[in-house]
Amino acid sequence: MKKRYAQVGIGGRARFFYEAIASDFMETSEIVAFCDISQTRMDYANKLLKEEYGVSSVPTYFYTEFDRMLDETKPDCVIVTSVDRTHDHYIIRAMEKGCDIVTEKPMTTDEEKAQAIIDCQKRTGRDLRVTFNYRYAPHNTKVRELLVNDVIGEVFSVHFEWLLDTRHGADYFRRWHRNKINSGGLLVHKSTHHFDLVNFWLDTHPSKVFAYGDLKFYGRSNAEKRGVDKFYSRCLDSEAAKDDPFAIDLKSDETLRELYLNAEEDSGYIRDRSVFADDISIEDTMGVLVKYKNGTILTYSLNAYMPWEGFNVSINGSKGRIELNVKENSYINAGGEKKNEGALGETALRVYPMFGNPYTVEITEKEGGHGGGDPILLNDIFGIPEPDPLNRAASHVAGAMSVLTGIAANKSIASGLEVKIDDLIKFPDQDR
Repeated sequence: MKKRYAQVGIGGRARFFYEAIASDFMETSEIVAFCDISQTRMDYANKLLKEEYGVSSVPTYFYTEFDRMLDETKPDCVIVTSVDRTHDHYIIRAMEKGCDIVTEKPMTTDEEKAQAIIDCQKRTGRDLRVTFNYRYAPHNTKVRELLVNDVIGEVFSVHFEWLLDTRHGADYFRRWHRNKINSGGLLVHKSTHHFDLVNFWLDTHPSKVFAYGDLKFYGRSNAEKRGVDKFYSRCLDSEAAKDDPFAIDLKSDETLRELYLNAEEDSGYIRDRSVFADDISIEDTMGVLVKYKNGTILTYSLNAYMPWEGFNVSINGSKGRIELNVKENSYINAGGEKKNEGALGETALRVYPMFGNPYTVEITEKEGGHGGGDPILLNDIFGIPEPDPLNRAASHVAGAMSVLTGIAANKSIASGLEVKIDDLIKFPDQDR
């Protein structure tokens, strides 16, 4: 019998899931309902499914009809791909209605919502998966294997540097992510991937967090420094935007046009805001220091205006050092480049033994996003999962622990003080 899925939030990221169900996993799964604030977006999703996969129209529900959708379509599982600040509402309500959950990262955006999700999961016993596809990327999986095999011994410190370029990075400052109330800022929305990787690699959880952060590149106060001297609120039909290298044209791309420009009337959402507007409340320059329960120290940085996209990681242990350097192909979210999202450019993984010659570790990449990691994740969710000794599937605990690092960092930036994770949330004993 096929597993029945309903999906709430039918924006750009939603396609990753409903197209997978309609294509590679149609034998094991089916999509039975869409829920969104915009009928236009849901109609476009149905158009894609019919034209590309021959799927008949999926029933659609307005976001205020979420409970009615659950009652009428009776899904086994709800896929949550809505705006980050709404994740907790849909996760909790669906679990209370007897559904399992697959949610996009971040699981939620603050500690109160995280606590409510944890308590609800305990109360209902439902399964909650967070889709951390970076765990499945072959280079990240290989790092975990090296650490499990004690290649560099006991890990004492990690340095993790993430670079968002002026194409992809700027896009967070055009969209709803630019307001911290919606996304938790980049230390929650984006860094949840990175903090989860460290938790996954080290098999531990964060204990204490200290951070600095600021808006140094984007925002109204920085516009003139970036060569933008004429203020505009959005890119569409703006003369000033024509001279701004950070502007995008929603009319020029079918996906952007259909999902956002044509949906403005019923969604109220403007997708192409100026990255130099005065209502941006997130940071673009961040530095974080984390102490883990096993004693490891993490130094982490995220900058959203770099000349290339990717990351550098150094892991230092009692027997040596691991260095991972990855360049990713940049993209604009939902910008007609869906198949290229997360594609890898240059990747290098090297081990430096304490007493021995350094060597390069071979990484085998496959077809699909993130070096072939995305298809494995999708099969784990919608297909027949293969045995996984590394336990890459991420639970509600992993989802909470990754966002709590970012939440604590936000609190530290605001207060100038160190923040203890145990002061933010309480887990049931079996989840610790």
